[in-house]
Amino acid sequence: MSRLSEQRTRIEVHEAVWSDSETDRDLLNFQGVADTVAEFILQAHGAPISVGVSGAWGVGKSTMIQLTRAALDEKRPADDPTEFVFVEFNAWLYQGYDDARAALLDVIAAKLEAAAEERKSGTDKVKDFMRRVRWLRLAKLAALPAAALALGIPPMGLGGEIADVVRDVRDGTADGEQIEGVGGALAAAGAGLLKPALATSPPKEIQALRDSFEEALEAIGVTLVVLIDDLDRCLPETAISTLEAIRLLLFLQNTAFVIAADDEMIKRAVKKHFGGLDDDELVTNYFDKLIQVPIKVPALGIQEVRAYMMMLFIDNSTDLDTARKDVLRTAIAAGLRKSWTGVRVDYAFVTQVDDLLPAALLTRLETAQRLAPLMTGATHIVGNPRLIKRFLNALSIRMSIARAQGVDVDEAVLAKLLLFERVVEPTVFVELATKVNEEAEGRPVFLGLWEAAVNSGAEPELPKGWDTEFVRDWLGLEPQLASIDLRGALYVGREQAPLVTGSDKLSAAAAELLTALTEHPRESVRLKDRLADLPATEQGFVLDRMFAIARPVQSWGTPEILEACLTMASIDAAWGQKLARFLIERPHSQISASLVPKIAGHEWSSMVFDTWKDSEDIKAPVKRAIAERSSIGNIAK
Repeated sequence: MSRLSEQRTRIEVHEAVWSDSETDRDLLNFQGVADTVAEFILQAHGAPISVGVSGAWGVGKSTMIQLTRAALDEKRPADDPTEFVFVEFNAWLYQGYDDARAALLDVIAAKLEAAAEERKSGTDKVKDFMRRVRWLRLAKLAALPAAALALGIPPMGLGGEIADVVRDVRDGTADGEQIEGVGGALAAAGAGLLKPALATSPPKEIQALRDSFEEALEAIGVTLVVLIDDLDRCLPETAISTLEAIRLLLFLQNTAFVIAADDEMIKRAVKKHFGGLDDDELVTNYFDKLIQVPIKVPALGIQEVRAYMMMLFIDNSTDLDTARKDVLRTAIAAGLRKSWTGVRVDYAFVTQVDDLLPAALLTRLETAQRLAPLMTGATHIVGNPRLIKRFLNALSIRMSIARAQGVDVDEAVLAKLLLFERVVEPTVFVELATKVNEEAEGRPVFLGLWEAAVNSGAEPELPKGWDTEFVRDWLGLEPQLASIDLRGALYVGREQAPLVTGSDKLSAAAAELLTALTEHPRESVRLKDRLADLPATEQGFVLDRMFAIARPVQSWGTPEILEACLTMASIDAAWGQKLARFLIERPHSQISASLVPKIAGHEWSSMVFDTWKDSEDIKAPVKRAIAERSSIGNIAK
């Protein structure tokens, strides 16, 4: 364990934290849509069908897929002979480790093998399908190094690929004709030449693979339901590779594909794959040709957001047993399905279902009631379930920090302040924090006139940066803050937004540079000379603000904000050491191999790499990248 890890303060989290994973319980009023998708698959009676579940990141596509699977199991009539075998494939998990196309085929083959062994039927057909899947994988491995050598490029990892071929021969998973074809290509690679064609032609093998797949399903007697998720987390190459693998097996008997994807992400991936294709119609047609039944994830309105937040609080209540939670959840879901008739699912609705709810939960339900309208309309949240959950997790963690450090903070005040921090421009939040600190009792008295105007129905005269619809709505949200000491709330959130005190207030030049770095971090190198001219105290504050923006990043490859951090680190060795400590403190499971070459040339990188090399949570590709850089002497000492 590193010295930094040993020095970290452990904070006991008293508040419950919500998982960011999908669920098969309907908290978003999606059940009706999921039931419809299930009915499409059931009514197909083995005919091929493909369903596209589209929507932006975090809107609930994964939950929709899980609800669909549960609905298929529940709705299948008892006298229906159809048996479903489910394959859940998350392309994002394989990114950087394996070719997504080959990985999907391998996962499907393994699932069919298990199904055949369980039912004691179709084993030979499945083995034939697995051999053909293996042939495609080996043919790809042979062709890539051969092409590399033909172009004079060293085929990195060729030894390992040959070892894979040897293993497959030993295991008996490749037949003689396939081995001959792959072996011929490998021999050609060794000579720097690529034979015109393998012994078995790819077009024939692909058709044979489709035939073999269909025959295997028929022999086993099942319908394969493939659930594809998290494409919108993938790089364009991985997304397209996955879609190409789907295309290999699409529209075959006894298959159903349910594909969750962000339409805009797919469009960007297709454009990049085809070299910047500008024809939007052609781009759209690519995905449309894969999908027979398009389903759009329903947008959440205020009713759904309010009910979702309430059910999250109910789920994590330690004062309710499972039976009471289920009664509340069922009633809320039923109420939402009738919302079009005028039924209002709110605080009063929930307390009528159970009039003995504990006081702590009632307080949280009131918070959900107040926040729902703004969570629905706020620019940076817009009713996105994942962002709502992350907001509530941040609130929960800050309340735990407050309790651990003995800071008296009202949860409703903290929630309102956190929402402001998440939505407004960083400079506006810094201005609020600065004015709070300037007041002897930490009260934002300047908000008083604006709050009074909003409550009277008038339009407050707001300055630049504050003059937005969100801020006007936020001013009317209870509790009113003008007479409340906010220093405690700002203190427990200082990691995300450092306080600007009288001793470190920013100059006009520093504030301008901070705004530029925040809005355009990739352009930060152009600002280096101006940043270097700032006093050290202001440089330190700017770097802290960059860290505050960077902390929520979930995947540490080369996020945009890293550019701004690297620019600051290049100004002074002390900032470089500070950035090194910041990177070491990131969850090691989030580190990607692409980060290694980005920081390798900096003097402080060796301290980061030394820590990562000894960490069990650092992924193997990251450690290999560090080792490769070390072997060629490309790491600063």
